[in-house]
Amino acid sequence: MLPLPETPVELTIDRLGQLGEGVASWQGRTVFVPGAFPGDTVRVHLEAQGRVLRGLLRQVVTPGPDRRPEMCPWAGECGGCDWLGLAEPAQRAAKQEIVLSTLEHLGHLPRESFTVRPLLVAPRDWGYRRRAVLHPTGKGTLGYFGRRSHDRIPVSECGALTPVLATLPGKLAPLLKPLAKDTDEVLLLAEGDKAAFAVNLTGPVTARHVEAAEAAVRSLRLEGAVLVPKEGSPRVLGKPALRSYSPLRPEVPLYLRPDAFAQAHAEANVGLVTSAVYELAARDGDSVLELYSGNGNFTFPLAAGAASVLGVESSPVGVELAQRSAREGGVANVRFIQGDARKACDGLVAEGRKFDVCLADPPRTGAPGLAKWMTALGVRRVVYVACDPASLARDAAGLVEAGYKPLALQVVDMFPQTHHVEAVMSFERGS
Repeated sequence: MLPLPETPVELTIDRLGQLGEGVASWQGRTVFVPGAFPGDTVRVHLEAQGRVLRGLLRQVVTPGPDRRPEMCPWAGECGGCDWLGLAEPAQRAAKQEIVLSTLEHLGHLPRESFTVRPLLVAPRDWGYRRRAVLHPTGKGTLGYFGRRSHDRIPVSECGALTPVLATLPGKLAPLLKPLAKDTDEVLLLAEGDKAAFAVNLTGPVTARHVEAAEAAVRSLRLEGAVLVPKEGSPRVLGKPALRSYSPLRPEVPLYLRPDAFAQAHAEANVGLVTSAVYELAARDGDSVLELYSGNGNFTFPLAAGAASVLGVESSPVGVELAQRSAREGGVANVRFIQGDARKACDGLVAEGRKFDVCLADPPRTGAPGLAKWMTALGVRRVVYVACDPASLARDAAGLVEAGYKPLALQVVDMFPQTHHVEAVMSFERGS
C-alpha cells in the first residue's frame, strides 16, 4: 500500500456516500471527503482512519454544478446542516439513490424487485425543525456538536429551527447558567407558537435547578420545562406537554414533550404517517402490532382502519402521552405495553399471540430479530419505518430470508439540508 502524501492532493468528487460525505478516488482507493459535493474539484489532506481513507477539505478548487453559498454563519463548523451547501434538487436525488444503493449493496435487494415510489418532498426546507438538542459549551452558551466531532459550537440562533425556537438558544443559555455544570443536554420543542424545553442532568434535580428552570419558563413565556435526573423520575414544571393532533385523525389530540421523541418536521411527518398507513393496508378485522410506538404518532391513524392496535414502547413518557391521547380522543381499540420491544415480542410469542400486520419504527440501530418475531407471530404484512438506510437494509434482508417479499419503498425528505433521510418499506409473506 502506497504511503499517504504529506501535501494536499487534488480530487474530483464522484458521488455522495451514505453518511453524506463526498466520495472520490485516489490511487484506486475510495476517499470520503466531508463538506464536498458531486462535481467539486477539491484539494484535501489525506488521512487514514483505520481502513477508511478520509480527505480533510482544504480548498474547493472548482465548485460542482449543485454547490451553492451556505446561508448560515456557523455552517463551516456546525455538524447540523451538513448539506446546506448543496441545492435541494440534488439533495433529494442523492437521498433516493443512497437508500436504493444501500438496499442493493448491503441488503442484496435489487431495486427492480419492489416498487419505488417518487420521493416525498417536505413542504418547508428551512426553518422547519421543531426540536433540537443543544449542549453547554462551558462558556455560558449553548451549542451544537461540530462536524464529525464532539466539539461544541456556540450558537445564539438557528435558522433551521421553527420561528418560535430560532432565537431560543441565545435567550435560554444565560437563564440556565445555574444548571450549566450539571447539564448534559438541553432539548427544545415547539408546536405551532408554543415552546418548552427539557434539561438532561448529570445527577439529581436540586432546588437550585428548579428555581432557574422556572425563572426561564416565566421570563421567556414558555409553556413549561422538564428536568430529567440521571436516575429517577423527571421533574415537570408548568405544562411542557404540547398539544398537537394525530395525523389523519384531527379529532384525536397528540401530545409532545421535550424529553420524549417527536419527528422533527411536523408537515413532513403527515406525509410519513400517510405513507405508512397506506402501505400497511390494514383491514377492518385486522389486529395490528406496532413496535416502537412512541407517543402514538402512527397508532391512532392505524387504529382508524383496524380492529385493534397493540403498541410497544420502551419510554415511560411516550406511553404516558399516548395513553392520554387515547383517553381524550375516545380511542378504545388501542392498548400499550411499556417495555423493550425484544422482550415484549418474546412474551407475545410465548403467549401464543397472533397479529395480522405489524408496523415497526425502530431507532437508528434498527430492529435485530424482527424477522424471527414476525414469523412466530404469524404477521402477514410488515411496514418498516427507517431513519437509517443501513439498518433498513440489514433488517429488510432478514425479512426476505424469512419469506417476506419486498413490496414498495417510499423515501421521505424529512430532514432537508442534511444527509439524514426517512424511508417506509413494506413487505408481505409469500404464499
